[in-house]
Amino acid sequence: MRPHKTLPQWSSTIPTTANASAGVTLDLRGYLCPVPVIRLEAALRLTASGEQVIVFTDDPIAVVDIPHFCCEAGHAVSRLPDSGDACVFQVTRCAKPLPE
Repeated sequence: MRPHKTLPQWSSTIPTTANASAGVTLDLRGYLCPVPVIRLEAALRLTASGEQVIVFTDDPIAVVDIPHFCCEAGHAVSRLPDSGDACVFQVTRCAKPLPE
């Protein structure tokens, strides 16, 4: 039986770029597809247009899935330098409402 995994901590942060809007950071290391995209979508639903979500993930499929999701949903996404074993994405929420 697999041990119960605790949910990632969502914390308000200010991204390191000087002109960035305040946002949230998601540490999704240890989660596999499709969980990183599902958690990212949930976080984006709670943010205002223009806010940023920083995502840390070690799922190799997320390198494709996160940019694809953002492209389909109209969000801006950029990959930041890797942090140890995790790839890092900066996602800026678009003005278009997400479907319910």
